[in-house]
Amino acid sequence: MHVDISGHGPPLVLLHGWAMHGGIFAPLVEALREHRTLYVVDLPGHGHSRACGLPLTLDACADAVLDTVPTAPWCGWSLGGLIALHAATQHPQRVPALAMICASPKFVVREDWPHGMAREVFTGFAAGLRSDWRATIDRFITLEAFGSDHMREELQLLRDAVLARGEPSPRILAEGLATLETSDLRDALPAMTVPSVWISGRRDRLVNPTAMQASAAMATDARTVQIEHAGHAPFLTHADAVATALLAFLAEHAA
Repeated sequence: MHVDISGHGPPLVLLHGWAMHGGIFAPLVEALREHRTLYVVDLPGHGHSRACGLPLTLDACADAVLDTVPTAPWCGWSLGGLIALHAATQHPQRVPALAMICASPKFVVREDWPHGMAREVFTGFAAGLRSDWRATIDRFITLEAFGSDHMREELQLLRDAVLARGEPSPRILAEGLATLETSDLRDALPAMTVPSVWISGRRDRLVNPTAMQASAAMATDARTVQIEHAGHAPFLTHADAVATALLAFLAEHAA
């Protein structure tokens, strides 16, 4: 599994979202590299890890990353946040702090979880992957950018990035959607022993900021930060604000 290492200082692991790769974090890496040694992962089937044969499941991904990076806080965006949350609850000695960017313990709505996305959205994306995966990714990217006050800029950045390291594996895309649709880590939050910060974009149309507030309320030693004019990828359009929130959180929990 491919990992880019750059920067100076204590380590921090970055995990990207569905259909992307570690290169999407370039603005955030630039803002953090003078303060942290960054381990930027390409998840299985994505980017430079396209040939990695691991399934895109929480256990497989968390274990593979743990085998590749040192003990460090993890920061996950969207699907990457789900993987980071799983690792932090299962291996707190290896993941001593957790940062969630526009990520939730449960992405799909349920009677007792009104903050998620409609299951029909995931069903539609899964059907689209079978007929035209490129168009499906583009529709997903459009949702990611929608709502941001820099929507056109963010949409272009996402479109430029998605294939910059080659085409993602169609099998992995389907597995990633299934992981997002079926995972539910809410029960792990009350027992989670590591501190966490939940960074949302107020205009996010994929992960409702209320989902992150509700999640933080279930966890111990958790805080929320909301980027007022950001969508689903605040590190693209508001990298300095995200970096400031991350560094403040990490400094407080440096021990």
